[in-house]
Amino acid sequence: MEDDPRAEYDLKSLRVRRLGSGRKSFGGATVRLEPDVAEMFPSADAVNEALRFLIRVMKDSQAPAPIPQANNSNATDD
Repeated sequence: MEDDPRAEYDLKSLRVRRLGSGRKSFGGATVRLEPDVAEMFPSADAVNEALRFLIRVMKDSQAPAPIPQANNSNATDD
């Protein structure tokens, strides 16, 4: 039995993902969702869209309140 792959199989283009502490970083964090949360999102893009929306809402709600205009009702007419 031969252990070498056939010449027609080009395995050089495959990416190998290691698991555990020896895995290299892929430029992003991996977040594990609880099953009840995961069933609400069909893809990573859906999760990111929802989180970006939440970030916008939080930023908008933290905006400083507008300063009320001075009430000139105490001013006297000359």
